Amino acid sequence: MKVVTAVVVAVLALGACESGSGSGSGQPKADGDRGAAVVAPGKPGEPARTLSPEEAAKELPDDSPNAADVGYVQMMIVHHQQALEMTALVPDRAAGTPVKRLADRIRAAQQPEIGAMRGWLKRHGKGEATGGHGSHDHGAMPGMATDEQLARLRAAEGRAFDELFLELMITHHQGALTMGATVLSEGNNVQVGEMANDVIAQQTAEISRMRTM
Repeated sequence: MKVVTAVVVAVLALGACESGSGSGSGQPKADGDRGAAVVAPGKPGEPARTLSPEEAAKELPDDSPNAADVGYVQMMIVHHQQALEMTALVPDRAAGTPVKRLADRIRAAQQPEIGAMRGWLKRHGKGEATGGHGSHDHGAMPGMATDEQLARLRAAEGRAFDELFLELMITHHQGALTMGATVLSEGNNVQVGEMANDVIAQQTAEISRMRTM
């Protein structure tokens, strides 16, 4: 389908150029000259099909965001914000260098992702979740630390902090994987699917790393 999209774009661009050229010469195009055909690769085991540009355009999937897409992006912003809240405690409380380096990587990855997700919401005319930690309560977001758990983390220091931080962050990442799997199953927007796949790949690797620390 990506190939079809690229070919459609090229054909439409070619058609526009030809149209402009024709208008400049004053010669109308023949009725049978409707632009180049588009060759659409078939599914495995099936032959390719030859389509008109109009037919190819109609076959492009509609990736309009649905409720699952919007809800995922809104909740993931809140989810990432809590992860950043937790990593902000690391420099003054963590004992181990590996935990500090992990926190640096999490911040470096998730802060830009929040910006990208906010941009996506703005482009699609959607707002962020509002009210406290968001209009979605913690129960709707897998892996979120409770206020009590965050208070314990703020009070901990040294090795005790490292252990609790890793415990909470592993659970937090596992929640992100659950949310990503859900939107990949229920969502419709290609860009949101790409965001979810990036989060899943990144946080799966980080879970494996944290379990060895």
